[in-house]
Amino acid sequence: MPDSRNKIPLADASDPIDSVPMSDSLRALARRGVQLRRRKGTQLITEGDLGDTLYIVLSGRLRAYSTGPEGREVVYGRYGPGEYVGEMGLDGGARSAHVEATEASVCVMITRATLQRHLDAEPQFAFELLAKVIRRARVATLSLRQIALNSVYGRLKHELDRIAQPQADGTRVADPAPSHLELSQTIGCSREMVSRVMKDLERGGYVKTGRLRVVLCKPLPDKW
Repeated sequence: MPDSRNKIPLADASDPIDSVPMSDSLRALARRGVQLRRRKGTQLITEGDLGDTLYIVLSGRLRAYSTGPEGREVVYGRYGPGEYVGEMGLDGGARSAHVEATEASVCVMITRATLQRHLDAEPQFAFELLAKVIRRARVATLSLRQIALNSVYGRLKHELDRIAQPQADGTRVADPAPSHLELSQTIGCSREMVSRVMKDLERGGYVKTGRLRVVLCKPLPDKW
């Protein structure tokens, strides 16, 4: 259960809900919940536990992940302000992943009962919630396909193409870019393999890397 000592009254003068990018209906739902501060590394959800809460991120960042028997991790997603996580547990079943704060974060905790009251008042939010669940299921399916059918390079190329944004000079930039460890957790391989491929791409003039920044100088080749 969340630690009540970290709760913040919604009436607090520094209430950040108004400044967070989200739909009007999601903002109204956030106002019904309880704000919580969580330090970096704090676990909000434990895989396998029964739960009936979701968390709306107001500031900071969360990640959803699972850990294998040898300590290897796979990351399902990272969530920033205006996003929410934990909706898969609203059926009362076991949690399908761990969720932790990867930096100091402020979230709004929404219980199933609170969500039900919100749906009674704003039934159109059910379609917004359903669309979110469908999009995440689609992403999970695509990720599984990438892991099952593509090489490590193919998976890394797909992820870099996904996160890099076009620039006026014709390059594409990921800024901030995930670390090699975060990339390895996302595409399902070792950090050493990601580092090796990234160094090869840098030597080939395809990418330039810096601290928390990756520049794709030209289109990545289909195969490596």
